[in-house]
Amino acid sequence: MPFEIIETIKMIQQENLDIRTITMGISLRDCACSNGKESRKKIYDKITRLAENLVKVGEDIEKEYGVPIVNKRISVTPISLIAESCDDENYVEFAKTLDRAAATVGVNFIGGFSALVHKGYTVGDRRLIASIPEALSSTKKVCSSVNLATTKSGINMDAVKEMGRIIKKSAELTADSGGMACAKLVVFANVPEDNPFMAGAFHGVGEPECVINVGVSGPGTVKSALEKVKGADFETVSETIKKTAFKITRMGQLVAYEASRRLGASFGIVDLSLAPTPAIGDSVAHILEEMGLEKCGAHGTTAALALLNDAVKKGGTMASSYVGGLSGAFIPVSEDAGMIDAVKAGALSIEKLEAMTCVCSVGLDMIVVPGDTSAETISAIIADEAAIGVINNKTTAVRIIPSPGKKIGDVVEFGGLLGSGPVMKVSKFSSRKFIERGGRIPAPIHSLRN
Repeated sequence: MPFEIIETIKMIQQENLDIRTITMGISLRDCACSNGKESRKKIYDKITRLAENLVKVGEDIEKEYGVPIVNKRISVTPISLIAESCDDENYVEFAKTLDRAAATVGVNFIGGFSALVHKGYTVGDRRLIASIPEALSSTKKVCSSVNLATTKSGINMDAVKEMGRIIKKSAELTADSGGMACAKLVVFANVPEDNPFMAGAFHGVGEPECVINVGVSGPGTVKSALEKVKGADFETVSETIKKTAFKITRMGQLVAYEASRRLGASFGIVDLSLAPTPAIGDSVAHILEEMGLEKCGAHGTTAALALLNDAVKKGGTMASSYVGGLSGAFIPVSEDAGMIDAVKAGALSIEKLEAMTCVCSVGLDMIVVPGDTSAETISAIIADEAAIGVINNKTTAVRIIPSPGKKIGDVVEFGGLLGSGPVMKVSKFSSRKFIERGGRIPAPIHSLRN
């Protein structure tokens, strides 16, 4: 026991181990109302009541256990489901209400300005999606997501087409910050309903009234463990990662239970994801390079990432009663110092990242592309990622930023955990006629499992 305590302290102090987020999920289903103003009042009152002590509890746990908790966040029921009960034709005021509630309770972000359109639109879905650019450009803490594909329903290509335009407009409205609104917008296939990470978090309709989900991290800890087995075979590498993931997740389990108890909320899940930061020593890319790759993006990178993702899940599931969310390894470019270096060195391209998303826990994340990239090209990138998710029955996502006025090789500074994004090359060939077809790509045959 003393050895384990000392080991955990070392992981925190020297290897960037932290709890990336405590996220309180809040159901807003009882806030739907035919009067938009009344609905927004109910939303504000409920969030500020249930999350009143979220930040304080997180800070208390940090002090008592010596575990850094980087973010305290809130996720709510997709606003498209709540707001469509009223006659409002624009949902920007709902986003502003969420932003005001988040500021009142002091959380870093609030997610759930979201719509689920994998099989088609409702009136509320259309209104919410149309409101996204203005909503994200006029708020600070609000995050948005749209799920437009599932293995069971196929890919809603009408939504794919529209999201290309929405992303472009969101970037244009925040041109002075490099297109920052797009950093708060994620497009999903097979979205999980208990994800604690932003920008994709929302509170699923099958979730409890109020729940605590915790996201752990620790790329630096995994890399440090691998440094001790240099030159060993891949079975040893896998076992080392599994044991390290177990230790990381046990810490997350402890924090999740304690936060749930103190806040009087249900314990939801621990998300095992290795979430990197721009800090030196906190990179998923550096883990892959520790396995023997000269640079992340070299041939062998996808195999290394597959091993890492699998071993993290195997180790973590033994450490927690309830594992969920995204769980695996994130590969956001701007948020990972090693990924940034790999792009700058010419080792990592969007095409290679796309291949890596077949085996990681999400998709193309925090990718900055030239500002003149067409909406149709962005839609086609989304379609490719959705296809990977649908065919492989896994979650995939796109968080892409067409930074206004920027060209290949420029660097866009976002600050904080979002880091800085080198502008990456996209294909010069057009996808316009493909995207203009619209309709729905049918679900794959293996979806018929009933």
